[in-house]
Amino acid sequence: MGDRGAAVAAAGGGGSSGRRRRGAAAAARQPPGAEQGGGGEPGPDGGHDLGGDFRCHKVQESLLSSASGYSNYRGILNWCVVMLVLSNARLFLENLIKYGILVDPIQVVSLFLKDPYSWPSLCLVIVVNGFVVVALSLERRLAAGSLSEGAGAVLHAVNLLAILCFPAVVVLMVTSITPVGAVFALAIYTVTFLKLFSFRDVNKWCRERREAKASPRPGDGSAAAAGPKKANGDVGQSGVTYPGNLTYRNLYYFLFAPTLCYELNFPRSPRIRKRFLLRRLFEMLFFIQLLVGLIQQWMVPTIQNSMKPFRDMDYSRIIERLLKLAVPNHLIWLIFFYWFFHSCLNVVAEVMQFGDREFYRDWWNSESVTYFWQNWNIPVHKWCLRHFYKPMLKRGASKWTAQTAVFLASAFFHEYLVSVPLKMFRLWAFMGMAAQIPLAWFVSKFLRGNYGNAAVWISLIIGQPIAVLMYVHDYYVLNYEGSQ
Repeated sequence: MGDRGAAVAAAGGGGSSGRRRRGAAAAARQPPGAEQGGGGEPGPDGGHDLGGDFRCHKVQESLLSSASGYSNYRGILNWCVVMLVLSNARLFLENLIKYGILVDPIQVVSLFLKDPYSWPSLCLVIVVNGFVVVALSLERRLAAGSLSEGAGAVLHAVNLLAILCFPAVVVLMVTSITPVGAVFALAIYTVTFLKLFSFRDVNKWCRERREAKASPRPGDGSAAAAGPKKANGDVGQSGVTYPGNLTYRNLYYFLFAPTLCYELNFPRSPRIRKRFLLRRLFEMLFFIQLLVGLIQQWMVPTIQNSMKPFRDMDYSRIIERLLKLAVPNHLIWLIFFYWFFHSCLNVVAEVMQFGDREFYRDWWNSESVTYFWQNWNIPVHKWCLRHFYKPMLKRGASKWTAQTAVFLASAFFHEYLVSVPLKMFRLWAFMGMAAQIPLAWFVSKFLRGNYGNAAVWISLIIGQPIAVLMYVHDYYVLNYEGSQ
């Protein structure tokens, strides 16, 4: 009995181990994922869904849907760049086949000089130093107290007004000056006007602060007014203090520095980075030649071919010429932006060890017209904010009034730098800048996000060629058709 029971138990144990081996082999033959979920998930009727172990789908959005949260479009951006290069390469080859090589570096010299022995633009630039000396002399007398604040304000206003009027009169009267040379000279005078305006304001604020410190408030003791004494003496202040800043060295450093806002002590970089400077110099030389080549080879023929549709008032051809001009004009504008605001200003800042290199911000992401104008030209924006916008708010003007005044002032200087060198007054630049006011309101009111950014880009791509064609057409009619 005992032996037979042991045999049966052994047989049963052997059978269970065999079943385990067969079960393991069956599990190995199952498809992936079948071992999970046990007997399947409950179905709608309370039973088990035997197909639940084989699912490969889940609830998810397509990548191009906004709800997917996907944002890595680097490949699409590269595709856009490749398409842009290929399309412009086709236009470039078409231009070469049609017109040949039009690039002539010698012709650039004639844009600045009509007579090699007459240099009116350079003479104008040299004369600007006289206005600088007058401004510094006035500030020195105001600091010494030998000139009253009222008389100083009047004399400063006369000097600043003369900075704008004198070169304009010379350009309009002198026939040997070229439009390009006149633009260069007037730009120097405009920058000098803005810098001396800031120089006057900051020194006035320093005098007001000095007077406030010199006259203690009632109840304040002399010791309290002087401040607490230190155990090791008074703490010395580094840098220049008013009126020690009223020197030619300090003023001319400001005049050459890449900023329009004056400070007694500018932030300085510790050293000149030679590799950085050489890279920026190479960019300056390369991009200026590229700009000249694109203007001569691409833009000038397009403008010349646009004159006949304007004469005939063929509107469909005018629109076609406008769209054709938009591409090279916008490309040249973008290259000029990089050349001036990144390469040139960084070269000047590096040589002068000027520490503040924020010459622009991310204007290309602008979702409103206002954001674009606040971020594409930081030196001008800082000047407008510091010396125009905030003073108007302090005088009780509303924000909308102050913003409108800033746009109109910018419109004046745009027109000043175009109409005076061309010796004709058509107000196209002024109206183009003034039109930014309703455009800014419309974009901020009705467009958001990508739509606002697209509106800003369209205004840049289309708006500038319209003004260019208007001025070129009027200049051509005034100087060529009239003589014929």
